[in-house]
Amino acid sequence: MLHLMTIFLAAILTHNIALTYLLGMCPFISLSRSVKTALGMSFAVIFVVTLTAAINWPMYRILVKYNSELIAYIVFIIVIAASVQLVEMIMERFFPPLQAAFGIFLPLITVNCTVLAVSLFMVYREYSFIATLVFAFGSAAGWMLAIMIVAAINEKLKLIGDVPKGLQGPGIIMIVAGIIALAFLGFSGMVDIK
Repeated sequence: MLHLMTIFLAAILTHNIALTYLLGMCPFISLSRSVKTALGMSFAVIFVVTLTAAINWPMYRILVKYNSELIAYIVFIIVIAASVQLVEMIMERFFPPLQAAFGIFLPLITVNCTVLAVSLFMVYREYSFIATLVFAFGSAAGWMLAIMIVAAINEKLKLIGDVPKGLQGPGIIMIVAGIIALAFLGFSGMVDIK
């Protein structure tokens, strides 16, 4: 149980997928302008990352059994694309305004390197199924934490209005994300993923 808690905390803090590995930056930068939009995208990412990891773990075991792990990337991407389609259909049916706010970025979860990276880390680190689910949920929750902090700071900066013109938009978001990444670096040594 302690090992699973360590994996979860490390995935959120010391090995934050957005702030440590800089993965998933395209939607991170584009959708961190509003807390509401960032929250909706975060839930979509949590759902897709956890679902795809839960499906990709047994798929990879089947591929290994038949010495076909060479096509693991292709299988992972197919599972990711199917999961994103499921999320898109659910959002279209139940949350049309949120889907409209996402625009092109919801389908782009399919090629979001965060989702694929979680499945690849699962393989590389040889996690069990439960550890994979904990890691996937923790990684997505860490991405959510990062984008929510950046979105809240970005909204606050818009209210203040003191951001130089050349830094408005993606520039200030990257600066804020870098400062937050340094703050998260302070958690190093507390928890680590093995």
